[in-house]
Amino acid sequence: MSETENKLAELKATAESQLKECGVSKVDNDRLDELVGRMRTMVNNRDAVLVSTGDETELETVRRNFVVKKLGVDDKDKGREAVQAVGEKMSGIRMKSRAAFYYLLQDHLK
Repeated sequence: MSETENKLAELKATAESQLKECGVSKVDNDRLDELVGRMRTMVNNRDAVLVSTGDETELETVRRNFVVKKLGVDDKDKGREAVQAVGEKMSGIRMKSRAAFYYLLQDHLK
């Protein structure tokens, strides 16, 4: 296994752990694999694979780049509410996995 593959496996394991901590009893592995796979190019940048919920600029970037562009939710208030709700759900986790954060956003916006 390559170094990148090892790091991606670590990212997935961390995301799974955080999702279980947030009450997700059955993780959709295909969906999580897709989210982790999107991080292939940023796997070496620790800040890029984490979400800082204390940074409003970061949360707005998540809303614009994931909620709007990837999930197609154009309603600004709905997107902000979803990002805020997921941030609160993950509030007990210090280093929030971007893959877990995005997974929970998808669940919230179904």
